[in-house]
Amino acid sequence: MEPRKPYPTDLTDYEWALLEPYVPTAKRGGRPEHYPKREILNGIFYIVRGGCAWRLLPHDFPPWQIVYHYFWIWRQDGTWPLMHDLLRGDVRVASGKHRQPSAGIIDSQSVKTTEKGGSAALIRTNRSRAANAISSSIPLGYS
Repeated sequence: MEPRKPYPTDLTDYEWALLEPYVPTAKRGGRPEHYPKREILNGIFYIVRGGCAWRLLPHDFPPWQIVYHYFWIWRQDGTWPLMHDLLRGDVRVASGKHRQPSAGIIDSQSVKTTEKGGSAALIRTNRSRAANAISSSIPLGYS
């Protein structure tokens, strides 16, 4: 593959050096790899950052089917959480903290979605026309 013009989402050499040890290698006895894993990761990061469909991946990346295949395989085998957890630990150690956090905070927030709330706000009331005609024919002040 000839060198291409870089995209803003491409891995720098430093970022690739950090990620490379965590990227799974090819299995022995399989077909040889035609595309470098760095380019596959660049394609994944392009899609994730750009928010476009897989089929809209530019042609100077590996084919979208291959990029998607690796994204899916790494999702299924736990590669993404593993990379995240290991890199998070590296960042914590670099900032002088323990690799694993000693405590966690869970914050929940109530969000007001409707004025009435609950299922009453979603269910339309069903009144008959006869009831409306009767109640509207009674003058105010008389019952």
